[in-house]
Amino acid sequence: MRLSILALLVFAFIGCTSQKSKDSDLYDRIESNEYFAYTKSKALEVVKTGFNAGDGYGEVWIRDYSTFIELSAEVYPKETLKENLRVFLRLQRDDGNIIDGFIPKDKAVQTEGGYKYTFSDLEPNYAGQKNNVETDHESSLVHAVYKYVKKTGDAEFLNEKIGDKTVAQRLEWSMEFLLNHRWSEEHGLIWGATTADWGDVQHCHPWGVFFTEDTKYCLDIYDNAMMLIALDNMMELVPSTKAKWLSIRNSMAENTMKYLWDEQNNKFIPHVYLDGSPFPNDFDENEIYYHGGTAVAIEAGLLSKEQIKISLDKMIANVKASGAGSIGLTLYPPYPEGYYENKGMYPYGYQNGGDWTWFGGRMIQELIKNGFVEEAYDQMQPMVKRVKDNDGFYEWYTVENKPEGSGTFRGSAGVLYKAILMFEEYAEKQN
Repeated sequence: MRLSILALLVFAFIGCTSQKSKDSDLYDRIESNEYFAYTKSKALEVVKTGFNAGDGYGEVWIRDYSTFIELSAEVYPKETLKENLRVFLRLQRDDGNIIDGFIPKDKAVQTEGGYKYTFSDLEPNYAGQKNNVETDHESSLVHAVYKYVKKTGDAEFLNEKIGDKTVAQRLEWSMEFLLNHRWSEEHGLIWGATTADWGDVQHCHPWGVFFTEDTKYCLDIYDNAMMLIALDNMMELVPSTKAKWLSIRNSMAENTMKYLWDEQNNKFIPHVYLDGSPFPNDFDENEIYYHGGTAVAIEAGLLSKEQIKISLDKMIANVKASGAGSIGLTLYPPYPEGYYENKGMYPYGYQNGGDWTWFGGRMIQELIKNGFVEEAYDQMQPMVKRVKDNDGFYEWYTVENKPEGSGTFRGSAGVLYKAILMFEEYAEKQN
């Protein structure tokens, strides 16, 4: 018995020493990583130049701004950040919905088939537009306000009046829009159009950003996980709202796993259709794995540590099978040619299997939060390496790892910058 106890103590000591050595090695790699230093510097440089999504866009979009507002806070005064948030709130519509993006009025030119701009007496300088096939704008605004308040400590902003409502009331109103106008009573979840993972291009129409008579409505993991995070954010910012929203939040979390989680295959079902699938009967959509939606689901607290590890392993396997550059791979396998009318949605194009650091970086953050720091470090390297290799934050990358789209995509800068700060915080704790 004494020998057994002694052996156990020796093994425990060796294990502890081995772990310390491993942590020390990771600390050294984090501290000396040339790509981390370059990416941080480049991110600060890029974010100083504005708030639109990137150099290919004129709009400031809420789904993007919410992912780089913390980075913007490093270089802009809080009043500037707050004014952008005010514009979204001033342009909030009469049913509580939040616009997708805003643009100066003199650039808001109405064209046939283009954006249908909206205006408000509360906002003299900007026009708004909404890509209504996606259901993440309301949630993204709550996320952005939450990050602003947590970063700056400016909780008083929640009490500021925008028209006849405070900021806090408008956040709650935006969540009520989702309940009133995007809610499936049968499933207890919110719906949107058929898009690829987190994308905002629906399957039908050559452009695909507005509802049409051919739209197929469905539930997906991304939209519902985004709302769950928003409800958590709102209840933390305004504790008095818990009485109304906590039970809704908990039932949504339960229903998300009930209807959208495939227990047998340890993955999220791409879509649960409200009135039939738009795709051929012999097409098994559930073979597709959604990387972005899974990362956001982890952020919403929906998966266990075991499920997170299985998800990561699947993402890595998908990267290897596709030949992609990183776990930012949108989805795998891609939808076949012609399943989306938008010509940019070819297999491994744009949101149909393009590789987006904008979401890959979020997965890195969630791996760090959940204790998979070594794994996160390994999967981070191709993302930061290509920032330096291509001298910028490109919107997305092809399956051959070639950059596409805007070269100053601020959402990618924001998520990578935050992930690097998280690595550095981890390293400091190990020192």
